[in-house]
Amino acid sequence: MTLPNDLTPDAAARAYELDRRHVFHSWSAQAHRTPMTIAATQGCYVWDGDGRRLLDFSSQLVNTNIGHQHPKVVAAIQEQAAKLCTVAPQHVNDARSEAARLIAERTPGELNKIFFTNGGADAVEHAVRMARLHTGRYKVLSRYRSYHGGTETAINLTGDPRRWPNDHGNSGVVHFFGPFLYRSQFHASTESEEAERALAHLEQTIVFEGPGTIAAIVLESIPGTAGIMVPPPGYLAGVRALCDKYGIIFIADEVMSGFGRTGKWFAIEHFDGVIPDLITFAKGVNSGYVPLGGVAISPAIAATFDDRPYPGGLTYSGHPLATAAAVATINAMRDEHIVENAADIGAQVLGPGLHELAERHPSIGDVRGTGVFWALELVRNRETREPLAPYGGTSAAMSETVAAATAAGLLLFVNFNRLHVVPPCIIGEAEAKEGLAILDQVLTIADGYVD
Repeated sequence: MTLPNDLTPDAAARAYELDRRHVFHSWSAQAHRTPMTIAATQGCYVWDGDGRRLLDFSSQLVNTNIGHQHPKVVAAIQEQAAKLCTVAPQHVNDARSEAARLIAERTPGELNKIFFTNGGADAVEHAVRMARLHTGRYKVLSRYRSYHGGTETAINLTGDPRRWPNDHGNSGVVHFFGPFLYRSQFHASTESEEAERALAHLEQTIVFEGPGTIAAIVLESIPGTAGIMVPPPGYLAGVRALCDKYGIIFIADEVMSGFGRTGKWFAIEHFDGVIPDLITFAKGVNSGYVPLGGVAISPAIAATFDDRPYPGGLTYSGHPLATAAAVATINAMRDEHIVENAADIGAQVLGPGLHELAERHPSIGDVRGTGVFWALELVRNRETREPLAPYGGTSAAMSETVAAATAAGLLLFVNFNRLHVVPPCIIGEAEAKEGLAILDQVLTIADGYVD
C-alpha cells in the first residue's frame, strides 16, 4: 500500500516526536513507552510509520469489528458532517433515533430504550447509577478477572490489577469468583461442577453481604481482557435466577463482546433465554470510528424514570457523527453477513487452527473462545499450569514472543500470559490462516521457556 502523501516516513517520525513530547498515555509509565506509529489502515491490516504492513489480530482494542476504513461507514460520517455535525442531546436528531431503533431491535427481550454515552466505561457508570436509583440500594457485585472501564465506578468494578491503585474501599463494590475451569477456585473437574459451585459461592456472597443492600450484579457476558472465559452452560441462567430471587439488577457488560465479536449480535445470546435488565455496549457498535457507547434498558427500569427525572447526562450523548457511524455499521454488518462470518471463521478456521497449534506447542496450556474472540493461555508447564508471565505482569518469554510476532507482521492483543486472537469480524479464511501461520512460527520462542 502507498501511504497518503501527508503520511510519509518523515511525517510519521514527526508525529512520533510530538507524541513523546506532548501526549500523556493511558496505563503507562510515560518514560518507558515506545509506541508504534500507525500511519494507515485498511480492512484487517495496519501500516506502521515505516510503511510495514501488519495483520491486525488485535482489532486495536478489540473494537474495529467491521475492520478499518469501511467505505460505507466513512461515507456515512462524511454525509452526516455535511448535514449536522453536532447537536445538544436534549434535541431529537435522526441519526440518534435510527441508531437507537437498530440497537433495540437486536437486544434480547424487551430492552428497547437506549441511553447513549461516549464509550464503555461511562456506559457502565450509568448502568450502575440506574440500578442504584431503581432499587434504592448501593452495593454492586462483580467478579474477579474482569474489566469494566477506567472511570471511578467502572475501575472499582474491575477485577484485575488496574483497579488496585484506584481502589480506596469505599465504592460499594464487592468482588466474587466467577467460573473458570482451567484455573478453578472450586476444585471442579467438569464444566457442570464449575457452574454449580460458582453459583453456590455467588449466592453465599449475596447472603453474607445482605441481599437487601445489593443493587446489581455486573458481569461481562464473556469476559474479554481478563481472558475470554466462556461461562459454562447454566451459569448465566443461574445468575439470572439469583437476581430474580433477591431483587437484584443483572447488568450484562457487552462492551467488548457485543456486535458480532462472538458470532452473535450480543454474547448473551449464546446462553438461551437469559435476559439481563441492562446491557452496556460500545466498541463494536460503530467499530470505534467515532466514540460511542450506551445502555440498553428494560421496561421496568425505564419506567422508574417516567415521572422522576434521571439524574445524569452527557454533552455528547447520541452525538450525530457517532450515531450515524453506528447506523452505517449495523446496516453493513446485516447486509454483508459480518456476524455470520465471525461465527463461521471461529468454528471453521480459528478454533480448529488454534487447537492444532496447541498440539504442536507445549507452551499453550489452554485454548478458549468463540467467533473471533479467542485466547491462548501460555504456560511454563502444562501439568502445574504455571503461567508464562505472572498475574499482573509480563516476562521475557512473553515480550520476546510478541516482538517476534510484530516483526513477522502480526499485531497481537496481549495480557499477562495470554495471547488474544481477536481479529476484525470481517476477516477471511486466507487472512486468518496467515495469522495462524505467524503464531505457529513465533510460539517456538515461548516453547523455549517451557520446563
